[in-house]
Amino acid sequence: MKMLPDELNAAVGSLLSAQRGTNVSINEVRSVGGGCINEACMLKTSVGNYFLKYNSATSFPAMFEKEAAGLKILSDTQTITVPRVIQHSQAGKYAFLLLQYIENGNAGGNFWNEFGTKLADLHRNTNTYFGLDHDNYIGSLVQKNNPHPDFTSFFILQRLEPQLELARNKGAFNFSDTRYFDSLFRSLHNIIPSEKPSLIHGDLWSGNFMVTPEGSPCLVDPAVYYGHREADIAMSLLFGGFNNSFYEAYNQAWPMEKGWQKRTDILNLYPLLVHVNLFGGGYAGQVLRIIRQF
Repeated sequence: MKMLPDELNAAVGSLLSAQRGTNVSINEVRSVGGGCINEACMLKTSVGNYFLKYNSATSFPAMFEKEAAGLKILSDTQTITVPRVIQHSQAGKYAFLLLQYIENGNAGGNFWNEFGTKLADLHRNTNTYFGLDHDNYIGSLVQKNNPHPDFTSFFILQRLEPQLELARNKGAFNFSDTRYFDSLFRSLHNIIPSEKPSLIHGDLWSGNFMVTPEGSPCLVDPAVYYGHREADIAMSLLFGGFNNSFYEAYNQAWPMEKGWQKRTDILNLYPLLVHVNLFGGGYAGQVLRIIRQF
């Protein structure tokens, strides 16, 4: 059985006791896959189960504050399930996020249709600009969300250029590679169709959704902002893709512009550059294969 650091155990126990108006004890701690950034676990307490994520409070400033804000933004749309935020705080050298624990369920025959339809419902939430009123994180990297009136400028200035600069500083790309990006930037306004900003999850791959006990989709680990809705769809295809019924249901609920499949590589330049900066490896090669078309 996993053991929580003493200061976390005390802080979470005190927090739950204050919220529930009774003395709450943590009876069991079970590790849950939390990726390479955070420790994650399920807490069995005297008043039910909870999900806890924690990391170094100094390594990723306000990471859990931003994640909690993103979950609330998604929850407030009342379109798709997300875990309820209990609290985010700091205990000694640890930052933590306490969430509703959702047991993994089984995807029924209508799961992918429901997922596609509900994602389209989420994307219908719009704003007057692309971006967000605060910066947040994608993985362990800060994600800048300064507002822009059009997606092309937002995509270049807030998504591609910051990641490209990091990658160049790491030696992943040289000056010659940069010229391909410049060529792409000049063409983007003719490639990406103009649409109103859509509220998107921002990091939509198979590791960031789950199936509820009732068999419905639930989104986790958001990197939300108001962007182009095709960015979520493109990201979902990056690591193998979802069931075909998901895309059919999405397009039935809100059809994407013709040729959307041909735009996925361009929109996936952002998550690929993020992976270059986080993991290196062959991701730089994937990026180069895309941009050399321009």
